[in-house]
Amino acid sequence: MSTVLELKNLQVGLRQRQSETPLVKCVSFAVAPGECLGILGESGSGKSMSVKAAMGLLDSSFHISGSALFQGEELLGKSAEELRRLRGGRVGIILQNPMTCFDPIYRIGDQIAETFAAHNSWDKAEIRTRSLSMLEKMRIRSPEEVLEKYPHQLSGGMLQRVMIGIATAMAPELLIADEPTTAIDAITQFEILNELLKIKHEQKVAMLFISHDLNAISKVADRIVVLNQGQVVDEGDFHHILYHATDPYTRLLVEKRAAVMRQYRVVLKKAGAEHA
Repeated sequence: MSTVLELKNLQVGLRQRQSETPLVKCVSFAVAPGECLGILGESGSGKSMSVKAAMGLLDSSFHISGSALFQGEELLGKSAEELRRLRGGRVGIILQNPMTCFDPIYRIGDQIAETFAAHNSWDKAEIRTRSLSMLEKMRIRSPEEVLEKYPHQLSGGMLQRVMIGIATAMAPELLIADEPTTAIDAITQFEILNELLKIKHEQKVAMLFISHDLNAISKVADRIVVLNQGQVVDEGDFHHILYHATDPYTRLLVEKRAAVMRQYRVVLKKAGAEHA
């Protein structure tokens, strides 16, 4: 099977005065066209840093080695400008907190237009037409009004939909979703996950879904890679992770999920008894 992105023995260290602190240690994984790879781990596990290192989103205080191949082409060593052109075009990125990803002093329409103009030769009329079409595809009501609004006038869920729309409008070969459901409510989480599933199936795009939430990952990922302390400690499909994981850290994540689901069922049972 061909791969869209493949990391081989990727290592990231934080440069300090006389030493270097290892943060990501020989991480390897690959994702194919039409496949969603879930990258699971708690805060500080190295899951986001691994992908940021590959995409040129870390500054010079980090030392990166190993290999990151996009469509067979090495990314490590490319210039900042080459990687910037890659991001937002052939690679779409959806970040964790949509409120911090939009400039508060510019209208939504202007920010969409800026991104479209950076990767295409469309004129203003075509940019507006495509902006409206993109918002309609994301099932955002009154798209003309949304283009005129500022970020603070939209909910977190709506901003996340706009971000997903921008990321997918360029028909990327790889879509990176970095904790896309963390800062939004449960109902909107469900809608966003369904939207990502729809995009994966319709566009046959390769997808990396990065999260600490096993429940969210289980809904969209075909395979899961588990990271702990900068290392891959387990990988497999959801059934393997849930029932056959041998790594103690992975089993702890599974037990945490099971505990939450047990508590959820208790609350539902109590609520049902109170209304009986």
